[in-house]
Amino acid sequence: MMRPKLSWSDLRGARVGVWGLGREGRASLRKLQTLDAEPVPVDDNPGEPGVLGLGNGGLAALQRCDVVVKTPGVSRYRPEVARLSRLGIPVVGGLGLWLAEADLRRVLVVTGTKGKSTTASVAGHLLTGLGGSCLVGGNIGVVPYDPAGGADADYWVIEVSSYQATDLPCSPPVVAVTALHPDHLDWHGGAERYYRDKLSACSQPGADLTVANGDSDVLAARAGLLGPRVEWVSADDDPGADWMEPLGLRGRHNRRNVLIARRCLAALGIPGAGDAAALRAAAVGYRGLPSRLATIGIVAGVTFVDDSLATNVLPTLAALDSFPGRRIALIVGGHDRGIDYAPLAAAVLSRRAPTFVLTLPDSGPRIGAAIARAAARAGADGHAVTGCADLETAVARAFGWARPDGVVLLSPAAPSFGRYRDYRHRSEAFARAMSRLATDHRGT
Repeated sequence: MMRPKLSWSDLRGARVGVWGLGREGRASLRKLQTLDAEPVPVDDNPGEPGVLGLGNGGLAALQRCDVVVKTPGVSRYRPEVARLSRLGIPVVGGLGLWLAEADLRRVLVVTGTKGKSTTASVAGHLLTGLGGSCLVGGNIGVVPYDPAGGADADYWVIEVSSYQATDLPCSPPVVAVTALHPDHLDWHGGAERYYRDKLSACSQPGADLTVANGDSDVLAARAGLLGPRVEWVSADDDPGADWMEPLGLRGRHNRRNVLIARRCLAALGIPGAGDAAALRAAAVGYRGLPSRLATIGIVAGVTFVDDSLATNVLPTLAALDSFPGRRIALIVGGHDRGIDYAPLAAAVLSRRAPTFVLTLPDSGPRIGAAIARAAARAGADGHAVTGCADLETAVARAFGWARPDGVVLLSPAAPSFGRYRDYRHRSEAFARAMSRLATDHRGT
């Protein structure tokens, strides 16, 4: 797929369609104002004056533009995108426009199905602690081209989603890949296309080194998509390293994420990236990202862990591995994207410590069925699974089972669509349910 290498500067004075008015779309409008361009805002579901609906004149307006800047949520494989391309209208992404004119020697791109946010935030924290000037942006943090941000830095750590990866016309010399697992199949149209799109961030012009998860069979099987050079990093590397302890991150997967971040900083030539004492000092003060395996409280000896951002199976498997020997009440389920839950069922059955699975709509019944099938094949019993109508009910039942010293783990292996605004809203509901239990317990 040929990708036009346009930069923001190329849009000066142009008529530019902005398709999608989320966080990046609004940043694009602000950027275009600085370029004396004529913006044409279009959204699939417009909710404000001056914004055209795609089906209510918006597509026709986009067809009269010189360039269209689409939000990442608009799939590159939609027929409207193909129609614009056939008309000779470049359809680009804001992040790609920024990369096209950035100093790529000072940019680290981090991608992966899961783990990319943690890896990007750790890399940014360490780089700053080692004396560099760094901002974290892209899929998290700031939008690097947003004039409202008013910030610049010597280095940028950019988290790139699979959606954004399809819009990148170039790659920086160093790219990190944290994990690979089927996801967003409706947007990409299939698992293999998702893999190709995700990994295309490693192989555009300018690519040199990819620092990749060496514990992933899926990545190993697709090494040919990882660019000119690959360095594999395993969670078992550097076993004596204690410099990462101040980060306070739990789990084998996070150990690997931190090691990937460190190796990327070394590849960028950051002074101190190979010095354990300097790294330990730089690690101090790190605050983990919300909704990512975050302990939010302890009630009557029961630990409550919020992993709401676990929107597919991969991070939920990592979460289960992060509490060896602990009794876990696992709350799973959400928007059903049709993914395979057999790996999750196998992980539940393989745990030596007791595990109680509480499932939520809409994917809950399929998860429960997958566990039942796996248990029947293995001749196993005693793996408790119960369906719950809502999160509050699940939390109450999980707490009752987990007392006195277990873990209530919200790691849904599914998105929050339909019942919550986003994963943060789901996290808030989980925290409220825990708080109610704490209040009730104090009153007894």
